[in-house]
Amino acid sequence: AAFFGPVARGNPVVDSFEAELRRVLSSLRRLRGAGETKPPQHDLHRHGANTLFNIWIKYKPRLPEWYYNERLVKVGDTLAQIKEYKLALQQCYERYLQQFVSLNLDDVMDNVQCFTSAFFPNGVRDKNAALMFHVLQARNVCIYQMVCSRDRNLQDRESLQTCLNALTSLRLTMQVALPQEDLCWLIYNGTIHIYTICRHLMVMGHSAKVLEYLLWASICMESSIPLLSVHYLTWRATLYTAVSQCYFDCQAGIHGEIFARRGLIKIDELKQLEDISSSLEHTETEKIFREATLKMSVMIFKRAVYESRKKSNGLRRESKVNPRKAVNVSWPRTTTERLLVAMFDGAAAQFLAILEALSDPSRNLLPPHPPVPDEVQIPEVTSELFSAGLEILSGNSLKKQNQLENIFVITAGEEGVSGDAAVKFVKLAFSYEEWNVFYSAFEFVDNFLQAQDDPTWKKAELELKLLTLLQPIVLPGRFERSFSITDGGKSKEGSTRRGSEKTQTIRSECCSESLKPGDPFRDLMILATTTFSYVSTFEQNVHPGKEILVEVVMCLWQKCKTELQQIQKSGSHCLEYIHKHQAYQWVHVLWIMNEIIEKSNIADTNVMFAEITLCLAAILENVADS
Repeated sequence: AAFFGPVARGNPVVDSFEAELRRVLSSLRRLRGAGETKPPQHDLHRHGANTLFNIWIKYKPRLPEWYYNERLVKVGDTLAQIKEYKLALQQCYERYLQQFVSLNLDDVMDNVQCFTSAFFPNGVRDKNAALMFHVLQARNVCIYQMVCSRDRNLQDRESLQTCLNALTSLRLTMQVALPQEDLCWLIYNGTIHIYTICRHLMVMGHSAKVLEYLLWASICMESSIPLLSVHYLTWRATLYTAVSQCYFDCQAGIHGEIFARRGLIKIDELKQLEDISSSLEHTETEKIFREATLKMSVMIFKRAVYESRKKSNGLRRESKVNPRKAVNVSWPRTTTERLLVAMFDGAAAQFLAILEALSDPSRNLLPPHPPVPDEVQIPEVTSELFSAGLEILSGNSLKKQNQLENIFVITAGEEGVSGDAAVKFVKLAFSYEEWNVFYSAFEFVDNFLQAQDDPTWKKAELELKLLTLLQPIVLPGRFERSFSITDGGKSKEGSTRRGSEKTQTIRSECCSESLKPGDPFRDLMILATTTFSYVSTFEQNVHPGKEILVEVVMCLWQKCKTELQQIQKSGSHCLEYIHKHQAYQWVHVLWIMNEIIEKSNIADTNVMFAEITLCLAAILENVADS
């Protein structure tokens, strides 16, 4: 309370005001912590909101204006921290703003002049300007978070527009504040808010709409002198990377590379200044510059690895490396690996570059498919990238370079290839139909995941096991080749018609005794029952991600849909049809699909899930009438 001056000490009105605020905030914290598992919680929440409303009305005429306003904003910040965004917006931030602007707040966000005259009539140097800037930013954050809570996938067009409006408002706020160096904290916070919203929209496929905002955020970091220090370089490099990624998403890779090269120049300029006068430990600054440079180099490699091959179109094509003989070939073995070695030091940096070069936001996990061969060299480069990634995961690339002796490449810490990166690599191999790599990498990654205790790793382990069960369903009979996993001087070979020995074991563990090998329904039932067991047995934080659960249910539905619709059409003869055609298993899988949808809370992610539920309801009604 001392923060608010002498009026906050010993004043009975202030003491009463603070006590009532503490009680209502404590109550809302408990409700937020308890969740919404019990129906009475809604009434308690409404009571808390009404209590807060009455506190503001009751004490506004009895407290100094400056004190009331600062508490109004402080309580709003507290509510936002406990994710009570609607309350923070309506009961705090907008209540504060409505004291100064009687118009619709969104109507004054059209241009700088209207915005400045409405919110800063005394100029941006006024003593209350900083608080106003903070409230305007916080308001937009709350609006965005409210959109996320009701429509995370932005399926409603209005949700997308609300996010874009929030970005525009954040940009306008920063534009007015930018000339004031003492408001650099607001510029920095603004870039974080813009990046958070933009990354969400990029994942949803709206990179073209957010590019201008990410560019703005990057330029703001360069335009604020206090933010040009080494301390903020890591964040600046993150913004540069997001801009480059946006260009790649928009099929403008050349501009993505140009912007990344521009970022390298900016980093080098700062490094030269830092070499003259450094206030940080030399090792610390070296690490910061190394990480920033790596981010830019990865974005350059993302295009260069393909473009360099296109330019050498007339040259003699190199023969592919035979996996069985790879152990005897010195690293780097291919053009792609030589470029990796030339641009990056160490396995972790090389692996990161490989992941970025293979990542494509337009590519979904299902259906798996090889790269579109618009250029003859593209599939070759993709295969070389996967081959290089597998060699790094196995530790062979390091052994051949004599970098390490006892190698444990995949790690949960900072050194080596991160577990997250390794999991992503296996998923990409599945997506690209690189089955040799998929099953070989799965062996390495699964061994790592099983040795971890954290729920995050257990979740990843379950997801990869589901992929091994999906493969024979989405591409039956497509994988008849043999594979080889090199391990030092040893080579393990085996048939990969159904994957590796480990994946064979996974299938046998999941399979019902009534389903014999060769039964066409066997793989479907294994996938369905395994997925159901994962969402039923484990805690919510260990469930496979919604993305892969959606893909599993959609896959099962596509495989079963025709047969289930025939059962549905049989009407009052439903039981007779099921018995005649031995169709019990199809109905069983339909029931399992419905249970997976319900237990994993994915019903709102795809409209087709309603069709699944209606189909089950119709069949059950027909059975009842039979």
